[in-house]
Amino acid sequence: MSSVVFSLLCPNETIEIGVGLSGFGVFFLLFGVLLYFDSVLLAFGNILFLAGLAFIIGLRRTAHFLFQRQKLRGSTFFLGGVALVLLRWPRMGMLAETYGFVLLFKSFFPVAFGFLGTVLNMPFLTTLFSLSRSSSSMV
Repeated sequence: MSSVVFSLLCPNETIEIGVGLSGFGVFFLLFGVLLYFDSVLLAFGNILFLAGLAFIIGLRRTAHFLFQRQKLRGSTFFLGGVALVLLRWPRMGMLAETYGFVLLFKSFFPVAFGFLGTVLNMPFLTTLFSLSRSSSSMV
């Protein structure tokens, strides 16, 4: 367990490449959705995101994460959605992917929301939000 934490805190070139691939994958996914579910952009984004995930945590850990017994339904929907996007059914594929993503990462959402709550409670942001609430508009 400590080697996982150490490898995430002290990134090497492989993790940096993985973060870059995942970032480009998310960019292409968002761009594909903005362009009315362009199947080529969505497929490219899916491939980059999955490759980035494999670079970040490794092939063995990626396979172990996706094919755990309790996460098999989420993995099936997620990877089935990727396959549907690759087969040029982008809307159905993205629906299946979204459902699978929620099933796969539902245990991670409370951690992410807790982190967002911590970030939003920073003194600078708190004063900024309080100033924006107190300002009156002329409309």
